[in-house]
Amino acid sequence: MKRKTWSVEEKLRVIQEAEVNGTIATCRKHGIYASTYYTWKEKYEEGGVEALKPQYGKASINPEVKRLEEENMRLKKLLAEKELILEIKEELLKKTLQQRKLKRW
Repeated sequence: MKRKTWSVEEKLRVIQEAEVNGTIATCRKHGIYASTYYTWKEKYEEGGVEALKPQYGKASINPEVKRLEEENMRLKKLLAEKELILEIKEELLKKTLQQRKLKRW
């Protein structure tokens, strides 16, 4: 079953309707749980209409921030690969120099 996304106006209308008609009747009419209604009501009482706006995902992460975090991870991975390549080259250079020293003796 697909979840319905409620707009701020719809949430506000449900809250106002519940004050007039009662919580149980309104929740049944709109097909929402009472806990959902009380969550909306609590958010509305604490933060007004702004608090009823949908959040970005579970952790409330802005999509732009998420995009930047993903880009940061890619750059870290590239840097780690470059560091690994440099370390391998240094080890090979050391081995080559040691071998040349041994051949001279």
